[in-house]
Amino acid sequence: MTVTDLVSYEDALASYDPVMGLEVHVELGTKTKMFCGCSTELKQDANSQTCPVCLGLPGALPVVNEIGVESAIKIGLALNCEIADWCRFARKNYFYPDMPKNFQTSQYDEPIAFNGYLDVQLEDGEIFRVQIERAHMEEDTGKSTHVGGATGRIHGASHSLLDYNRAGIPLIEIVTKPIEGAGARAPEVAKAYVAELRELIKALGVSEARMEMGQMRCDVNLSLRPHGREAFGTRSETKNVNSLRSVERAARFEIQRHAAVLSSGGTIVQETRHFHEEDGSTTAGRIKDNAEDYRYFPEPDLVPVAPAREWVEELRKGLPELPRLRRARLKEEWGVTEHDMQSILNAGAVDLIVATTEAGAPSDQARKWWMGELARNANETGRAIDELPITPAQVARVAALVAVGDLNDKLARQVIEGVLAGEGDPDTVVEKRGLKVVSDEGALSTAVDEAIAGNAAIADKIRGGKVAAAGALVGAVMKATRGQADAARVRELILEKLGVEG
Repeated sequence: MTVTDLVSYEDALASYDPVMGLEVHVELGTKTKMFCGCSTELKQDANSQTCPVCLGLPGALPVVNEIGVESAIKIGLALNCEIADWCRFARKNYFYPDMPKNFQTSQYDEPIAFNGYLDVQLEDGEIFRVQIERAHMEEDTGKSTHVGGATGRIHGASHSLLDYNRAGIPLIEIVTKPIEGAGARAPEVAKAYVAELRELIKALGVSEARMEMGQMRCDVNLSLRPHGREAFGTRSETKNVNSLRSVERAARFEIQRHAAVLSSGGTIVQETRHFHEEDGSTTAGRIKDNAEDYRYFPEPDLVPVAPAREWVEELRKGLPELPRLRRARLKEEWGVTEHDMQSILNAGAVDLIVATTEAGAPSDQARKWWMGELARNANETGRAIDELPITPAQVARVAALVAVGDLNDKLARQVIEGVLAGEGDPDTVVEKRGLKVVSDEGALSTAVDEAIAGNAAIADKIRGGKVAAAGALVGAVMKATRGQADAARVRELILEKLGVEG
């Protein structure tokens, strides 16, 4: 099926109700792997961060990472889950070249956290509750690189390379219950849920949750059922979607694709699918196994995990302010609209603005620079805003220089440009580029006199009562001073010299 074979989104929703299930894998920020002492640092030579345990060599015995368990409990608590008194690991059996043991150590019917929920806010302010089935611990697989083909996939490749550095890195998989009742807003709900979950994970400090780096990825399960029918339809699973926008697009595409197949009398195949960023489409992967096909059985080499209730309650008390509550508080403190707060969240600038205010800048100035000049630079350079080479303290210093009159907005933008270019901190850039506002009254007076003399006709208009024409003379002075004059003071001087009251 091609993109052009799809039915319209409106026609799809006229006949069918979408049902979603979202599975999100979060790579934990531990120093070592889930069941061995190998480093989780991935920027190393291929297969250099491995040992007999994560390679699954005979006789090697795993040991559970305590910080991994602690992170799982924190996530479960933040998702309003019940924490198991007793749980254990299982072997999920399947063959794939980047799975060195030919099974994945995971959890199945005995997860560490279960039966929770996460409230998410949609763009119009509506709150939608997503029910959580479970959050369980497991390990990541290795990485396959397919060489010689045009697409980077195994089809058409001449050979494949395997790197097991990533094998065994701790993961938490968070699985929702079937999401029903979202109707036409199902794709928006999917995006909002993953966005809220990402903010929660970051707030807990258990992962950086950078989707573009694979630290958090989402499998989008979707099925359609005719209006009025109770039974779910056959689902597809779009694997490893790695951006918020793509989660929304994948859900929308699959709704349209399923509707096209069903409306033409076809049947949906239960399969995994690949998402394509370039056009928002999905294509078939492999036939999707059911749970029984994985032959789950308890992991014999690991003892059960039984977290003490005192430990769980201690972790509960130590949870940070959760993102939605924090945003509501900041929205009130900053005096911004819901739309503005959503824009700040979408830009990934909430923490940066908070840090800038903590460094001394007024909140409106912090928002102004991060959501204006810096967001523009991030967009133009294709970087996340928190990847820009400028710190909140440096932005606060720029705001302070503007506040005391040493810089105007135009000069401040040049200072930020210099900091981003690696020319030093704001004060160094001001000094090197000579960007300080001209505040010397004598120099300003001379520049104003020259502007009046060079624009006699405009000066006459101002004397005649057309005060608005003063803007042209202000512009002339600003040009002569390379934008370094105080525009408000320049205007005052012009009117004074022409004998006109402002």
